[in-house]
Amino acid sequence: MQKETKTKILFFVIMVGSVCMLTAVVTDHWAVLSPRVENVNTTCEAAHFGLWKLCKKYIYIEDEEFVGKGCGPISLPGEINCSYFRHFTPGEDSEIFEVKTQREYNISAAAIAIFSLVFMILGTLCVLGSLRKGKDYLFKPAGMFFAFAGLCAIISVEVMRQSVKRMIESEDTIWIEYYYSWSFACACTGFVLLLLSGIGLLLVSMPQMPRNPWETCMDAEPEQI
Repeated sequence: MQKETKTKILFFVIMVGSVCMLTAVVTDHWAVLSPRVENVNTTCEAAHFGLWKLCKKYIYIEDEEFVGKGCGPISLPGEINCSYFRHFTPGEDSEIFEVKTQREYNISAAAIAIFSLVFMILGTLCVLGSLRKGKDYLFKPAGMFFAFAGLCAIISVEVMRQSVKRMIESEDTIWIEYYYSWSFACACTGFVLLLLSGIGLLLVSMPQMPRNPWETCMDAEPEQI
């Protein structure tokens, strides 16, 4: 496979990974939390949240089959109340992130996700610069930036996972069950695609290896671009 074809494939994978990561950062379905339903004909409070916002959904339970199970599913109709986390909107109330909860985890996850976006932007600028003839040397920094973006993505995912775990274990919250939703899956997909495509771009940018063992890299035939 020619180098030009390889780079086109890698650029496409990078674009998909970047869209997945951007979607994960701006959406609020990283995790869904729910309390246990004790009685019928009552309202239970489920919640889903992301890096910036918490949304609570008040679901009316009238079927006995939900008793003893978690509130939900979150797709059931109900009143929704969303608020941005207090550490991003000073003075705005957000009960889930009171002093006794693990607020610092979400601050860290959000900050690391921002670093991932910054690396993606830098990598994109390098890719745009490499489109000019004779600028192939920009593939190396572009590959490094996208690989770093992928690493930041998985670190943010792990920090968020620890945050959810601490919230479930905390005695200050009502939620006892949880599952990770589609925003979390987007972040994991972005990690895989950005890391692998970044490494692939680094490999493509390396000089062509000699075909014969007695040749040196300088003696090898030049690549056809």
